[in-house]
Amino acid sequence: MANASKKPSRTAPKKATTRKSPKTPKEVQVLSSKVVYSAPVFQVTTYEIIEPSGAKVRRDIIRHPGSVVILALDERKAAPSVLLIRQYRYAADQEMWELPAGRIDEGEDALTAAKRELAEETGYSASEWKPALYYYASPGFLDETMTIFAARDLRKGKATPEEDEFITGKLLPLSMAVKWVMSGKIMDGKAIAGVLWAAQKFHISGKGSTRKS
Repeated sequence: MANASKKPSRTAPKKATTRKSPKTPKEVQVLSSKVVYSAPVFQVTTYEIIEPSGAKVRRDIIRHPGSVVILALDERKAAPSVLLIRQYRYAADQEMWELPAGRIDEGEDALTAAKRELAEETGYSASEWKPALYYYASPGFLDETMTIFAARDLRKGKATPEEDEFITGKLLPLSMAVKWVMSGKIMDGKAIAGVLWAAQKFHISGKGSTRKS
C-alpha cells in the first residue's frame, strides 16, 4: 500500500489565493502554503490563511489520500456477527480491536480499495457492498476521510497481509461488539462508528435482541 515519499517543497510562498468553504459563502484566503514534511503515507503542509471569520492564522495540516473501513457482517446465524481484527498500534502503545481498514492507493476508488483491504488483511471477500458512513477522522489538523462499507455474504479465503502487518481476526456477535464498545474494550474510532451503525441497522441494544433491516 505504501506510496513513494515526496521531497518537501522549498519554493517561495505562493501568492494569496481564495478557496470557497463548503459550509459558508465566505471565502478562505490562502496567503502562503509550504510542504514541510513528506512521508510514504502523508504530507504535512503549513498554511497561513485568513479564515471566513476574518482571523489570520497558521494551520499545519496533514494531507492524506483517504481511507476505507470494512464492516464485514456474517449473517449465517439468527444473530449477526461482525469481523474484528486485532493488531499492535505503536501510537497507542497497545494491541487494539479494530475493523479491517486501509489507505486508498493512487488510482483506486474507495470500493476497490475496500475489497482489496478486506482480502489482504482477513482473506474474506463479500458479494454485497454498501456505503455505510463517510466522515473526517480528525478535521482539526487532518484531511483524511474514512468511508465505511458494509460487506455482506462473506466468503472465507487466505489472508495476504503486508510484511509489517501481524493481524488476527475474530467473528464476534454484534451484540457483544456493542458491549465491547460501551465498556471501552473497543477504543478504535472507526470500529466504534461501524459497530454502532450496524447496531442501529439491526436494532441491537447490546442485550442480544435483533431484527434485520
